Amino acid sequence: MGAGIPKVNIAVQDRVLLHLLENDNQADRYLVDYALTRPGVAEACALHPPNVSRTMRDLLKREFVSEHTRNIRGEERRQKTWQLTEEGRTQASKSKKSMGQIKVVLRDDNGELIEIIASEASQRLATDISLLQILMHAQHEGVLTYGDIRFGKIKQSSNEDISPPGRLKALTGAHATYNTTPPKTRPVHGRKQEMKDLDSWFSGRKPCAVIHGIAGIGKSTLVAHWLKENLDSLPNLSVCWYPCQPWDRALGIATSLLHRFGIDESHDPYNLIETLPLQPAGKIDVDTWRRRLTAYLTDADTIRERFKNESGGPPPYWLIILDDVHHIEDEAHELLGALLQISTKTPLRVVMISRTKPTIYDRRDVHTRELVGEFSLQGLTKSEIEFWLKDIDSKGEYELEQVHEKTGGHPLALELFELYGQETHVDWLQFLDDEIILKLPKSERDLLSELAIQKVPIKWHILAEKVGWQGNPPKDLIQHGLLLELGDGMWLHEALKERLLRDIK
Repeated sequence: MGAGIPKVNIAVQDRVLLHLLENDNQADRYLVDYALTRPGVAEACALHPPNVSRTMRDLLKREFVSEHTRNIRGEERRQKTWQLTEEGRTQASKSKKSMGQIKVVLRDDNGELIEIIASEASQRLATDISLLQILMHAQHEGVLTYGDIRFGKIKQSSNEDISPPGRLKALTGAHATYNTTPPKTRPVHGRKQEMKDLDSWFSGRKPCAVIHGIAGIGKSTLVAHWLKENLDSLPNLSVCWYPCQPWDRALGIATSLLHRFGIDESHDPYNLIETLPLQPAGKIDVDTWRRRLTAYLTDADTIRERFKNESGGPPPYWLIILDDVHHIEDEAHELLGALLQISTKTPLRVVMISRTKPTIYDRRDVHTRELVGEFSLQGLTKSEIEFWLKDIDSKGEYELEQVHEKTGGHPLALELFELYGQETHVDWLQFLDDEIILKLPKSERDLLSELAIQKVPIKWHILAEKVGWQGNPPKDLIQHGLLLELGDGMWLHEALKERLLRDIK
Protein backbone atom coordinates (compact mmCIF):
# COMPACT_ATOMS: atom_id res chain seq x y z
CA MET A 1 0.00 0.00 0.00
CA GLY A 2 1.29 3.45 -0.87
CA ALA A 3 2.86 5.81 1.62
CA GLY A 4 0.33 8.22 3.16
CA ILE A 5 -2.69 5.92 2.69
CA PRO A 6 -4.15 4.97 6.12
CA LYS A 7 -3.79 1.27 6.78
CA VAL A 8 -7.07 -0.41 7.67
CA ASN A 9 -6.91 -3.69 9.57
CA ILE A 10 -10.14 -5.18 10.95
CA ALA A 11 -9.92 -8.03 13.47
CA VAL A 12 -11.47 -11.28 12.26
CA GLN A 13 -14.06 -11.50 15.06
CA ASP A 14 -15.14 -7.91 14.44
CA ARG A 15 -15.64 -8.70 10.75
CA VAL A 16 -17.81 -11.72 11.54
CA LEU A 17 -19.89 -9.89 14.16
CA LEU A 18 -20.48 -6.97 11.79
CA HIS A 19 -21.49 -9.35 8.99
CA LEU A 20 -23.98 -11.18 11.20
CA LEU A 21 -25.36 -7.84 12.43
CA GLU A 22 -25.90 -6.71 8.83
CA ASN A 23 -27.87 -9.94 8.27
CA ASP A 24 -29.66 -9.92 11.62
CA ASN A 25 -33.02 -9.50 9.86
CA GLN A 26 -32.79 -13.25 9.07
CA ALA A 27 -32.47 -14.34 12.69
CA ASP A 28 -34.70 -17.33 13.64
CA ARG A 29 -35.93 -17.80 10.08
CA TYR A 30 -36.59 -21.26 8.68
CA LEU A 31 -35.18 -20.30 5.23
CA VAL A 32 -32.09 -18.07 5.14
CA ASP A 33 -29.62 -16.71 2.57
CA TYR A 34 -26.26 -18.13 1.54
CA ALA A 35 -24.62 -15.21 3.44
CA LEU A 36 -25.13 -16.99 6.80
CA THR A 37 -23.38 -20.23 5.76
CA ARG A 38 -19.69 -20.90 6.31
CA PRO A 39 -18.67 -20.16 2.68
CA GLY A 40 -20.96 -17.09 2.68
CA VAL A 41 -19.34 -15.66 5.81
CA ALA A 42 -15.87 -16.45 4.41
CA GLU A 43 -16.64 -14.62 1.17
CA ALA A 44 -18.06 -11.52 2.85
CA CYS A 45 -15.29 -11.27 5.46
CA ALA A 46 -12.36 -12.13 3.13
CA LEU A 47 -11.48 -15.26 5.15
CA HIS A 48 -10.60 -18.85 4.40
CA PRO A 49 -13.50 -21.18 5.41
CA PRO A 50 -11.44 -22.96 8.13
CA ASN A 51 -10.86 -19.57 9.77
CA VAL A 52 -14.64 -19.04 9.88
CA SER A 53 -15.13 -22.28 11.81
CA ARG A 54 -12.33 -21.39 14.23
CA THR A 55 -13.75 -17.91 14.82
CA MET A 56 -17.28 -19.22 15.33
CA ARG A 57 -16.05 -21.64 18.02
CA ASP A 58 -14.54 -18.72 19.93
CA LEU A 59 -17.71 -16.64 19.55
CA LEU A 60 -19.86 -19.58 20.69
CA LYS A 61 -17.76 -19.89 23.86
CA ARG A 62 -18.31 -16.20 24.53
CA GLU A 63 -22.05 -16.68 23.82
CA PHE A 64 -22.04 -13.98 21.13
CA VAL A 65 -23.52 -16.32 18.47
CA SER A 66 -25.75 -19.36 18.29
CA GLU A 67 -25.43 -22.21 15.79
CA HIS A 68 -28.29 -23.64 13.71
CA THR A 69 -28.87 -26.04 10.81
CA ARG A 70 -31.22 -24.42 8.33
CA ASN A 71 -32.53 -24.55 4.78
CA ILE A 72 -30.61 -22.30 2.40
CA ARG A 73 -32.37 -20.35 -0.32
CA GLY A 74 -31.48 -21.91 -3.70
CA GLU A 75 -29.75 -24.93 -2.10
CA GLU A 76 -31.07 -28.48 -1.83
CA ARG A 77 -29.40 -29.50 1.44
CA ARG A 78 -29.55 -27.92 4.86
CA GLN A 79 -26.38 -26.26 6.13
CA LYS A 80 -24.87 -24.98 9.33
CA THR A 81 -25.57 -21.27 9.93
CA TRP A 82 -25.03 -18.74 12.73
CA GLN A 83 -26.86 -15.77 14.17
CA LEU A 84 -26.20 -13.25 16.94
CA THR A 85 -27.41 -13.69 20.50
CA GLU A 86 -28.70 -10.69 22.49
CA GLU A 87 -25.26 -10.27 24.02
CA GLY A 88 -23.73 -10.64 20.57
CA ARG A 89 -25.98 -7.90 19.17
CA THR A 90 -24.85 -5.54 21.91
CA GLN A 91 -21.19 -6.32 21.24
CA ALA A 92 -21.63 -6.09 17.44
CA SER A 93 -23.37 -2.70 17.76
CA LYS A 94 -20.47 -1.37 19.84
CA SER A 95 -17.97 -2.69 17.30
CA LYS A 96 -19.96 -1.16 14.43
CA LYS A 97 -19.92 2.25 16.10
CA SER A 98 -16.14 2.19 16.64
CA MET A 99 -15.41 0.76 13.18
CA GLY A 100 -17.56 3.46 11.60
CA GLN A 101 -15.02 6.04 12.85
CA ILE A 102 -12.09 4.40 11.04
CA LYS A 103 -10.60 6.69 8.39
CA VAL A 104 -10.68 5.43 4.79
CA VAL A 105 -9.53 7.01 1.53
CA LEU A 106 -11.71 7.24 -1.55
CA ARG A 107 -11.44 8.87 -4.97
CA ASP A 108 -14.59 10.92 -5.50
CA ASP A 109 -16.45 11.71 -8.73
CA ASN A 110 -14.11 14.65 -9.37
CA GLY A 111 -11.03 12.44 -9.20
CA GLU A 112 -9.89 13.89 -5.86
CA LEU A 113 -8.52 11.70 -3.07
CA ILE A 114 -10.38 12.42 0.15
CA GLU A 115 -10.08 10.93 3.64
CA ILE A 116 -13.33 10.41 5.56
CA ILE A 117 -14.72 8.17 8.27
CA ALA A 118 -15.98 4.81 7.04
CA SER A 119 -19.60 5.44 8.09
CA GLU A 120 -19.83 8.33 5.59
CA ALA A 121 -18.20 6.50 2.67
CA SER A 122 -21.40 4.93 1.33
CA GLN A 123 -23.03 8.34 0.98
CA ARG A 124 -19.96 9.86 -0.71
CA LEU A 125 -19.81 6.90 -3.12
CA ALA A 126 -23.56 7.27 -3.81
CA THR A 127 -24.18 3.55 -3.39
CA ASP A 128 -25.70 1.05 -0.95
CA ILE A 129 -22.40 -0.65 -0.10
CA SER A 130 -22.30 -1.82 3.54
CA LEU A 131 -19.85 -0.71 6.24
CA LEU A 132 -18.19 -4.15 6.19
CA GLN A 133 -17.69 -4.00 2.43
CA ILE A 134 -16.21 -0.52 2.73
CA LEU A 135 -13.73 -1.64 5.37
CA MET A 136 -12.81 -4.82 3.52
CA HIS A 137 -12.16 -2.95 0.26
CA ALA A 138 -10.13 -0.35 2.16
CA GLN A 139 -8.10 -3.06 3.91
CA HIS A 140 -7.26 -5.02 0.78
CA GLU A 141 -7.13 -2.32 -1.91
CA GLY A 142 -6.34 0.92 -0.08
CA VAL A 143 -8.53 3.34 -2.07
CA LEU A 144 -12.24 3.07 -2.90
CA THR A 145 -13.29 4.63 -6.19
CA TYR A 146 -16.56 6.36 -7.00
CA GLY A 147 -18.35 4.41 -9.73
CA ASP A 148 -16.55 1.09 -9.09
CA ILE A 149 -18.73 -1.50 -10.81
CA ARG A 150 -18.58 -3.79 -7.77
CA PHE A 151 -20.39 -1.20 -5.62
CA GLY A 152 -23.56 -1.42 -7.73
CA LYS A 153 -25.49 1.34 -9.42
CA ILE A 154 -24.95 4.95 -8.43
CA LYS A 155 -27.92 6.16 -6.38
CA GLN A 156 -29.89 9.17 -7.51
CA SER A 157 -31.08 11.28 -4.59
CA SER A 158 -34.83 11.72 -4.19
CA ASN A 159 -34.74 15.45 -4.98
CA GLU A 160 -33.05 14.92 -8.35
CA ASP A 161 -35.57 14.81 -11.17
CA ILE A 162 -32.85 14.77 -13.79
CA SER A 163 -29.42 13.28 -13.19
CA PRO A 164 -26.74 15.98 -13.31
CA PRO A 165 -23.83 15.65 -15.75
CA GLY A 166 -21.37 12.95 -14.73
CA ARG A 167 -24.00 10.70 -13.15
CA LEU A 168 -25.79 9.39 -16.19
CA LYS A 169 -24.29 5.90 -16.13
CA ALA A 170 -23.38 3.52 -13.36
CA LEU A 171 -19.69 3.53 -14.25
CA THR A 172 -19.28 7.22 -14.96
CA GLY A 173 -17.24 7.55 -11.76
CA ALA A 174 -14.53 5.39 -13.28
CA HIS A 175 -13.50 8.55 -15.15
CA ALA A 176 -12.12 9.67 -11.79
CA THR A 177 -9.29 7.17 -12.15
CA TYR A 178 -8.03 8.22 -15.58
CA ASN A 179 -7.91 11.13 -18.00
CA THR A 180 -9.03 11.27 -21.62
CA THR A 181 -6.52 13.97 -22.53
CA PRO A 182 -2.83 14.33 -21.67
CA PRO A 183 -2.07 16.25 -18.46
CA LYS A 184 -0.77 19.80 -18.47
CA THR A 185 3.03 19.81 -18.37
CA ARG A 186 5.99 22.12 -18.07
CA PRO A 187 7.49 23.55 -21.28
CA VAL A 188 9.56 21.00 -23.20
CA HIS A 189 13.13 21.96 -24.08
CA GLY A 190 14.85 20.02 -26.85
CA ARG A 191 13.74 16.38 -27.19
CA LYS A 192 13.31 16.72 -30.96
CA GLN A 193 14.89 13.34 -31.64
CA GLU A 194 12.76 11.66 -28.98
CA MET A 195 9.64 13.20 -30.54
CA LYS A 196 10.67 11.79 -33.92
CA ASP A 197 11.23 8.38 -32.32
CA LEU A 198 7.70 8.37 -30.90
CA ASP A 199 6.27 9.47 -34.26
CA SER A 200 8.14 6.63 -35.92
CA TRP A 201 6.82 4.15 -33.35
CA PHE A 202 3.22 5.26 -33.80
CA SER A 203 3.34 5.27 -37.59
CA GLY A 204 5.05 1.87 -37.54
CA ARG A 205 1.98 0.31 -35.89
CA LYS A 206 3.92 -1.40 -33.11
CA PRO A 207 1.49 -2.39 -30.34
CA CYS A 208 3.50 -1.11 -27.38
CA ALA A 209 6.05 1.56 -26.46
CA VAL A 210 8.04 1.75 -23.22
CA ILE A 211 9.64 5.02 -22.12
CA HIS A 212 11.97 4.53 -19.16
CA GLY A 213 14.45 6.67 -17.27
CA ILE A 214 15.29 7.97 -13.80
CA ALA A 215 12.82 10.02 -11.77
CA GLY A 216 12.20 13.53 -13.03
CA ILE A 217 14.00 13.06 -16.36
CA GLY A 218 10.86 14.17 -18.22
CA LYS A 219 9.22 10.92 -19.33
CA SER A 220 5.61 11.91 -18.69
CA THR A 221 6.27 15.44 -19.94
CA LEU A 222 7.65 14.10 -23.21
CA VAL A 223 4.75 11.70 -23.84
CA ALA A 224 2.14 14.33 -22.93
CA HIS A 225 3.79 16.87 -25.24
CA TRP A 226 3.98 14.32 -28.08
CA LEU A 227 0.33 13.36 -27.62
CA LYS A 228 -0.85 16.99 -27.62
CA GLU A 229 1.04 17.56 -30.85
CA ASN A 230 -0.73 14.62 -32.50
CA LEU A 231 -4.30 14.88 -31.17
CA ASP A 232 -5.30 17.45 -33.80
CA SER A 233 -4.43 15.05 -36.61
CA LEU A 234 -6.12 12.12 -34.79
CA PRO A 235 -9.38 13.65 -33.48
CA ASN A 236 -11.17 10.31 -33.05
CA LEU A 237 -8.35 8.60 -31.16
CA SER A 238 -9.67 7.32 -27.82
CA VAL A 239 -7.11 8.15 -25.11
CA CYS A 240 -6.92 6.69 -21.61
CA TRP A 241 -4.14 8.27 -19.51
CA TYR A 242 -3.96 6.21 -16.32
CA PRO A 243 -1.61 7.61 -13.62
CA CYS A 244 -0.58 4.51 -11.65
CA GLN A 245 -0.36 5.01 -7.89
CA PRO A 246 1.42 2.89 -5.26
CA TRP A 247 -1.96 1.78 -3.90
CA ASP A 248 -3.39 0.72 -7.28
CA ARG A 249 -4.33 -2.90 -7.82
CA ALA A 250 -4.80 -4.96 -10.97
CA LEU A 251 -8.55 -5.10 -10.36
CA GLY A 252 -8.92 -1.31 -10.29
CA ILE A 253 -6.94 -0.88 -13.50
CA ALA A 254 -8.93 -3.61 -15.27
CA THR A 255 -12.20 -1.99 -14.19
CA SER A 256 -11.14 1.44 -15.46
CA LEU A 257 -10.02 0.01 -18.80
CA LEU A 258 -13.34 -1.78 -19.31
CA HIS A 259 -15.11 1.50 -18.67
CA ARG A 260 -12.95 3.24 -21.28
CA PHE A 261 -13.78 0.51 -23.80
CA GLY A 262 -17.48 1.21 -23.36
CA ILE A 263 -18.37 -1.68 -21.05
CA ASP A 264 -21.09 -1.05 -18.48
CA GLU A 265 -24.12 -2.80 -16.99
CA SER A 266 -26.24 -1.97 -20.04
CA HIS A 267 -23.60 -2.98 -22.59
CA ASP A 268 -21.58 -6.10 -21.86
CA PRO A 269 -22.12 -8.54 -24.75
CA TYR A 270 -19.11 -10.68 -23.84
CA ASN A 271 -19.80 -10.80 -20.08
CA LEU A 272 -16.57 -9.03 -19.18
CA ILE A 273 -17.99 -7.81 -15.88
CA GLU A 274 -18.21 -11.43 -14.74
CA THR A 275 -14.39 -11.64 -14.78
CA LEU A 276 -14.19 -9.03 -12.00
CA PRO A 277 -14.55 -10.36 -8.45
CA LEU A 278 -17.35 -8.58 -6.61
CA GLN A 279 -15.97 -9.34 -3.15
CA PRO A 280 -13.00 -7.64 -1.45
CA ALA A 281 -9.66 -9.44 -1.71
CA GLY A 282 -10.95 -11.32 -4.75
CA LYS A 283 -8.63 -12.01 -7.69
CA ILE A 284 -9.42 -10.98 -11.23
CA ASP A 285 -9.62 -13.84 -13.74
CA VAL A 286 -6.95 -12.36 -16.02
CA ASP A 287 -7.03 -15.12 -18.63
CA THR A 288 -10.80 -14.94 -19.12
CA TRP A 289 -10.62 -11.11 -19.06
CA ARG A 290 -7.99 -11.24 -21.83
CA ARG A 291 -9.93 -13.69 -24.02
CA ARG A 292 -13.26 -11.89 -23.74
CA LEU A 293 -11.78 -8.41 -24.16
CA THR A 294 -9.92 -9.55 -27.29
CA ALA A 295 -13.16 -10.92 -28.70
CA TYR A 296 -15.02 -7.71 -27.86
CA LEU A 297 -12.42 -5.35 -29.36
CA THR A 298 -12.25 -7.34 -32.59
CA ASP A 299 -16.04 -7.48 -33.02
CA ALA A 300 -16.48 -4.57 -35.43
CA ASP A 301 -20.31 -4.72 -35.44
CA THR A 302 -20.53 -4.61 -31.65
CA ILE A 303 -18.06 -1.71 -31.40
CA ARG A 304 -19.91 0.17 -34.13
CA GLU A 305 -23.22 -0.32 -32.34
CA ARG A 306 -21.77 0.79 -29.00
CA PHE A 307 -20.30 4.04 -30.30
CA LYS A 308 -22.81 4.88 -33.05
CA ASN A 309 -24.14 7.87 -31.09
CA GLU A 310 -20.70 9.17 -30.13
CA SER A 311 -19.20 12.13 -31.95
CA GLY A 312 -17.00 10.74 -34.72
CA GLY A 313 -18.30 7.20 -34.30
CA PRO A 314 -16.15 4.30 -33.07
CA PRO A 315 -12.48 5.15 -32.42
CA PRO A 316 -9.90 3.85 -34.93
CA TYR A 317 -7.58 3.05 -32.02
CA TRP A 318 -7.56 3.08 -28.27
CA LEU A 319 -4.34 4.53 -26.88
CA ILE A 320 -3.71 3.45 -23.29
CA ILE A 321 -0.95 5.35 -21.46
CA LEU A 322 0.07 3.79 -18.15
CA ASP A 323 2.08 6.46 -16.34
CA ASP A 324 4.49 5.41 -13.54
CA VAL A 325 3.83 1.75 -14.31
CA HIS A 326 6.72 0.76 -11.99
CA HIS A 327 4.32 1.36 -9.08
CA ILE A 328 2.09 -1.54 -10.11
CA GLU A 329 4.33 -3.90 -12.08
CA ASP A 330 4.67 -6.44 -9.27
CA GLU A 331 1.00 -6.27 -8.29
CA ALA A 332 -0.38 -6.27 -11.85
CA HIS A 333 2.29 -8.34 -13.62
CA GLU A 334 -0.21 -10.76 -15.20
CA LEU A 335 -2.64 -8.02 -16.21
CA LEU A 336 0.08 -5.97 -17.93
CA GLY A 337 1.25 -9.07 -19.81
CA ALA A 338 -2.34 -9.75 -20.89
CA LEU A 339 -2.72 -6.14 -22.04
CA LEU A 340 0.36 -6.51 -24.22
CA GLN A 341 -1.09 -9.69 -25.73
CA ILE A 342 -4.41 -7.96 -26.42
CA SER A 343 -2.63 -5.07 -28.15
CA THR A 344 -1.07 -7.45 -30.70
CA LYS A 345 -4.49 -8.61 -31.94
CA THR A 346 -6.80 -5.60 -31.52
CA PRO A 347 -6.97 -1.87 -32.37
CA LEU A 348 -5.26 -1.07 -29.08
CA ARG A 349 -1.90 0.67 -28.56
CA VAL A 350 -0.17 0.79 -25.18
CA VAL A 351 2.42 3.24 -23.85
CA MET A 352 4.13 2.40 -20.56
CA ILE A 353 6.08 5.08 -18.69
CA SER A 354 8.42 3.65 -16.07
CA ARG A 355 11.54 4.34 -14.04
CA THR A 356 12.72 0.81 -14.76
CA LYS A 357 12.59 -1.56 -17.73
CA PRO A 358 9.44 -3.69 -17.41
CA THR A 359 9.89 -7.40 -16.79
CA ILE A 360 6.50 -8.45 -18.15
CA TYR A 361 7.91 -9.63 -21.48
CA ASP A 362 10.88 -11.46 -23.00
CA ARG A 363 12.93 -8.54 -24.33
CA ARG A 364 14.59 -10.49 -27.14
CA ASP A 365 11.27 -11.96 -28.27
CA VAL A 366 9.37 -8.66 -28.46
CA HIS A 367 12.21 -6.97 -30.32
CA THR A 368 12.54 -9.84 -32.78
CA ARG A 369 8.82 -9.72 -33.51
CA GLU A 370 8.81 -5.91 -33.41
CA LEU A 371 6.08 -5.75 -30.81
CA VAL A 372 7.61 -3.24 -28.38
CA GLY A 373 9.56 -0.04 -28.95
CA GLU A 374 11.80 0.79 -25.98
CA PHE A 375 13.06 4.34 -25.46
CA SER A 376 15.59 5.15 -22.75
CA LEU A 377 15.26 8.81 -21.79
CA GLN A 378 18.47 10.49 -20.68
CA GLY A 379 19.54 14.03 -19.81
CA LEU A 380 19.46 16.85 -22.35
CA THR A 381 22.43 17.13 -24.69
CA LYS A 382 24.91 20.01 -24.51
CA SER A 383 23.38 21.65 -27.58
CA GLU A 384 19.90 21.48 -26.00
CA ILE A 385 21.24 22.92 -22.74
CA GLU A 386 22.99 25.67 -24.69
CA PHE A 387 19.70 26.62 -26.36
CA TRP A 388 17.97 26.68 -22.96
CA LEU A 389 20.75 28.82 -21.44
CA LYS A 390 20.21 31.47 -24.11
CA ASP A 391 16.70 32.00 -22.74
CA ILE A 392 17.72 32.30 -19.08
CA ASP A 393 21.24 33.75 -19.29
CA SER A 394 21.23 36.69 -21.67
CA LYS A 395 24.50 38.03 -20.19
CA GLY A 396 26.36 34.76 -20.72
CA GLU A 397 27.41 34.44 -17.07
CA TYR A 398 27.28 30.65 -16.95
CA GLU A 399 29.61 28.22 -18.68
CA LEU A 400 27.90 25.50 -20.71
CA GLU A 401 30.43 22.85 -19.60
CA GLN A 402 29.95 23.73 -15.94
CA VAL A 403 26.16 23.64 -16.11
CA HIS A 404 26.22 20.32 -18.00
CA GLU A 405 28.66 18.82 -15.51
CA LYS A 406 26.64 19.96 -12.49
CA THR A 407 23.19 19.00 -13.75
CA GLY A 408 23.92 16.13 -16.13
CA GLY A 409 21.23 17.59 -18.40
CA HIS A 410 18.50 16.58 -15.94
CA PRO A 411 15.46 18.78 -16.71
CA LEU A 412 14.49 19.23 -13.04
CA ALA A 413 17.99 20.35 -12.10
CA LEU A 414 17.96 22.79 -15.03
CA GLU A 415 14.57 24.16 -14.03
CA LEU A 416 15.80 24.78 -10.48
CA PHE A 417 18.89 26.41 -11.97
CA GLU A 418 16.61 28.62 -14.06
CA LEU A 419 14.66 29.62 -10.95
CA TYR A 420 17.50 30.12 -8.47
CA GLY A 421 20.70 30.39 -10.48
CA GLN A 422 22.33 27.49 -8.58
CA GLU A 423 23.48 24.39 -10.46
CA THR A 424 23.03 22.20 -7.36
CA HIS A 425 20.12 23.84 -5.53
CA VAL A 426 19.07 22.29 -2.19
CA ASP A 427 15.73 21.14 -3.70
CA TRP A 428 17.65 19.20 -6.36
CA LEU A 429 19.79 17.53 -3.69
CA GLN A 430 16.66 16.64 -1.74
CA PHE A 431 15.17 15.18 -4.93
CA LEU A 432 18.30 13.09 -5.40
CA ASP A 433 17.82 11.75 -1.88
CA ASP A 434 14.13 10.92 -2.18
CA GLU A 435 14.00 9.56 -5.70
CA ILE A 436 17.45 8.15 -6.47
CA ILE A 437 20.00 7.63 -3.68
CA LEU A 438 17.66 6.09 -1.09
CA LYS A 439 16.24 3.73 -3.72
CA LEU A 440 19.59 2.43 -4.98
CA PRO A 441 20.71 -1.07 -3.97
CA LYS A 442 23.38 -0.92 -1.26
CA SER A 443 26.05 -2.33 -3.57
CA GLU A 444 25.49 0.44 -6.14
CA ARG A 445 25.36 3.12 -3.45
CA ASP A 446 28.69 1.89 -2.03
CA LEU A 447 30.15 1.97 -5.54
CA LEU A 448 29.11 5.59 -6.10
CA SER A 449 30.23 6.61 -2.58
CA GLU A 450 33.71 5.24 -3.25
CA LEU A 451 33.87 7.09 -6.55
CA ALA A 452 32.70 10.32 -4.86
CA ILE A 453 35.86 10.56 -2.73
CA GLN A 454 38.14 10.25 -5.74
CA LYS A 455 39.80 13.44 -7.02
CA VAL A 456 40.10 12.22 -10.62
CA PRO A 457 38.44 9.52 -12.77
CA ILE A 458 39.51 6.00 -11.83
CA LYS A 459 39.84 2.86 -13.96
CA TRP A 460 36.98 0.41 -13.59
CA HIS A 461 39.05 -2.58 -12.46
CA ILE A 462 40.60 -0.50 -9.65
CA LEU A 463 37.21 0.84 -8.53
CA ALA A 464 35.62 -2.62 -8.64
CA GLU A 465 38.43 -4.06 -6.54
CA LYS A 466 38.05 -1.32 -3.90
CA VAL A 467 34.35 -2.10 -3.31
CA GLY A 468 34.42 -5.82 -4.06
CA TRP A 469 32.27 -5.51 -7.19
CA GLN A 470 32.07 -8.58 -9.41
CA GLY A 471 31.58 -8.16 -13.16
CA ASN A 472 31.03 -5.21 -15.47
CA PRO A 473 29.91 -1.69 -14.48
CA PRO A 474 26.16 -1.49 -13.69
CA LYS A 475 24.44 -0.76 -17.00
CA ASP A 476 21.46 1.07 -15.47
CA LEU A 477 23.69 3.64 -13.70
CA ILE A 478 25.58 4.29 -16.94
CA GLN A 479 22.44 4.38 -19.07
CA HIS A 480 20.80 6.97 -16.84
CA GLY A 481 23.88 9.18 -16.63
CA LEU A 482 24.62 8.62 -12.94
CA LEU A 483 27.87 6.77 -13.66
CA LEU A 484 30.03 8.18 -16.45
CA GLU A 485 32.57 6.31 -18.58
CA LEU A 486 35.27 8.84 -19.50
CA GLY A 487 38.50 8.31 -21.38
CA ASP A 488 40.46 8.42 -18.12
CA GLY A 489 38.18 6.05 -16.25
CA MET A 490 34.91 6.07 -14.30
CA TRP A 491 33.32 9.24 -12.97
CA LEU A 492 29.89 10.23 -11.64
CA HIS A 493 27.24 12.91 -11.94
CA GLU A 494 28.56 16.08 -10.25
CA ALA A 495 25.39 16.72 -8.23
CA LEU A 496 25.44 13.10 -7.07
CA LYS A 497 29.08 13.50 -6.05
CA GLU A 498 28.29 16.59 -4.00
CA ARG A 499 25.38 14.88 -2.26
CA LEU A 500 27.33 11.70 -1.44
CA LEU A 501 30.28 13.67 -0.07
CA ARG A 502 27.99 15.23 2.53
CA ASP A 503 27.38 11.79 4.05
CA ILE A 504 31.05 10.79 3.85
CA LYS A 505 32.26 13.98 5.53
